[in-house]
Amino acid sequence: MKLDTDEIKELIPHREPFLFVDSVVEIEKGKRITAEKLFSPAEFFFRGHFPGNPIVPGVIITEAIAQAGGVLFNYSFKDELKQEGFNNAYLMGLERCRFRTPVVPDDRVLLEVELVKRRSRIIFFSGEASVNGKRVAAAEISACLV
Repeated sequence: MKLDTDEIKELIPHREPFLFVDSVVEIEKGKRITAEKLFSPAEFFFRGHFPGNPIVPGVIITEAIAQAGGVLFNYSFKDELKQEGFNNAYLMGLERCRFRTPVVPDDRVLLEVELVKRRSRIIFFSGEASVNGKRVAAAEISACLV
């Protein structure tokens, strides 16, 4: 199953300039997602991070991983969440977050996220980001349903 930007916007509340998932390449309901983000040279943060040597801030990469996780979770459990009275999920924690290689303008980042478990209102994901097959970042993420 592939999803485009409009379908992604139906699943998560993020919008430009803070939407960091462009497309979903593959999704396995309740298990995993592979998504993409192309970081254009026009991204707002490149002006200040860093002039003359622009790189994507690590916090943006982890946000992209978290957003991909949100797409996976909402795609998988949207009806159940509404029945339980949940409208959204907020980032709760980052563990084992590692950055290996800088991401620069025009890099297409592949976001691979697995749903590890759900415990009541808490969701746990494991994700990584790569460019051209080389891992650039990884993190374990938790979010709280609200």
